[in-house]
Amino acid sequence: MLKINSLNAWYGPSHVLRGLTFCVDRGEILALIGRNGAGKTTTIKSIMGLINKASGSVNFDDQELLSLPAHARFRLGLAYVPEDRRIVPGLTVRENLQLGLLCADKSIHENRAIEEIGEVFPRLCERLGQPAVTMSGGEQQMLAIARAIIAKPKMLLLDEPSEGVMPLLMEEMGRLFRALRAQGVALLLVEQNVEWALNIADRAVIIDQGLIVHESDAAALAANPDIQERYCAV
Repeated sequence: MLKINSLNAWYGPSHVLRGLTFCVDRGEILALIGRNGAGKTTTIKSIMGLINKASGSVNFDDQELLSLPAHARFRLGLAYVPEDRRIVPGLTVRENLQLGLLCADKSIHENRAIEEIGEVFPRLCERLGQPAVTMSGGEQQMLAIARAIIAKPKMLLLDEPSEGVMPLLMEEMGRLFRALRAQGVALLLVEQNVEWALNIADRAVIIDQGLIVHESDAAALAANPDIQERYCAV
């Protein structure tokens, strides 16, 4: 579904990503892990079209994306949950959810879509009229994920979804991600919590200093503490 080939990215003169090549299949969870500053967030932003200077190939569903703006990539079925959640101040929970439908297929009916989100995240439906920024950090993370999946994307890009989230909610997120996978949605999971990510993912890629240094089944990496210590230890 997603094929990355020789992806390079720059912040000004800094060459951050150096020829990344990997793929994510339909209905697969791929964990992208590594130390802080390794290039994980830059990778996910490059796929979404949020980096000004990038080269190589980002192919999604047999369509080249690198020349397309972020909103066009969203319309093709890519959805993004940023690390800082981007909950919009001054808007209610419902209004934040509505933002996820702005560029969505017009066949998606808003009320029904919000009802379906409520089936996954009941707490959000109880707070639809509440100012979103007054919710707890975990509830705001739920909202950020709900806003991304409300338009039924083909692929979900998640940047550190477990950060600042209680263990109970992490279990809920794990169940949700597996359910999405069962529906054929692909997930690219950028994570600092290696143990949790490898428990959820099918495969894993380790990135270090903008380079891919390891790729394997998630279970194989989980059983290899030496590689984890070498490339993932904080």
